[in-house]
Amino acid sequence: MKAVRIHNYGNSDVLEIEDIPIPDYSDDDVLIQIHATSINPIDWKIREGYFKGMINHTLPLTLGWDVSGVVTKIGSNVKRFKIGDEVYTKPDIERNGSYAEYIAVKESIVDFKPKSITHLEAASIPLAGQTAWAALVMTAEIQPGQKVLIHAASGGVGSLAVQIARGKGCHVIGTTSEKNIGFVLNLGAHEAIDYRNQNFSELLKDVDVVLDTIGGKTLDDSWKVLKQGGIMVSIAGNPNPETAALYKVRSSAIFSQPDVSILEHLRNLIDTGNLRPVVGKVFTLDEIKQAHELSQSGRARGKIVISII
Repeated sequence: MKAVRIHNYGNSDVLEIEDIPIPDYSDDDVLIQIHATSINPIDWKIREGYFKGMINHTLPLTLGWDVSGVVTKIGSNVKRFKIGDEVYTKPDIERNGSYAEYIAVKESIVDFKPKSITHLEAASIPLAGQTAWAALVMTAEIQPGQKVLIHAASGGVGSLAVQIARGKGCHVIGTTSEKNIGFVLNLGAHEAIDYRNQNFSELLKDVDVVLDTIGGKTLDDSWKVLKQGGIMVSIAGNPNPETAALYKVRSSAIFSQPDVSILEHLRNLIDTGNLRPVVGKVFTLDEIKQAHELSQSGRARGKIVISII
């Protein structure tokens, strides 16, 4: 099968398209023919070696941890799925990933693909959707009427987080570039702030929840807008507990883990018309370098998707 692998850590030049064997699958696995995958920042961060020693990877490594495809083989212990089922998943990040034509994934972290969308759209959901849901619903426990600030609201996680928070009855504020103001409002945000020309930390106060997707100065400035008892949830940094105590707020860092129950929630929201995927640009597997470079530029709207079939 065709796959993209890295043999060394480095820039996008280390991405190599190769022919390798279809992966073996265990008794608890389903073997999925991948129709589409997508790019997440974790992909190029792993590629550059940021997680060496933190994640148990062996080189050469196939990157990519979003999947939408069709079950082609099942292990002897698999009960939920049959050959031919359309599925989507965020696979285990410690195994080889989804920049390939096939992947073996444990049945326990696979869900049926939403019926109302294409494989290209479904591939945009798992990692970003699970991250947004884990941050807002499971960690922040957002409630109707709360004021929620979402940074990089036009991005992969942000575009889904805006919709999830709006669906939960929150007052949603998103930061984005000027060109994406209308896009973020159309997603369901009540307010959109142009981060280049407006200082959100001077404009906002009494925010219940901040979802930080950027880290650095954005995270540091976000403490100022939280109300006492509010919560800072970051997927891009580690909020300092001493700073949280100083502002009398709570804080949490999120590193998304596979969770099939979240995929089920997302599937139901999509198929009832209450959540829509945002596919910004589609590349082929042969264009993987350009896809990584676009993701690293920070200028992508929604998700960058890779069409395999």
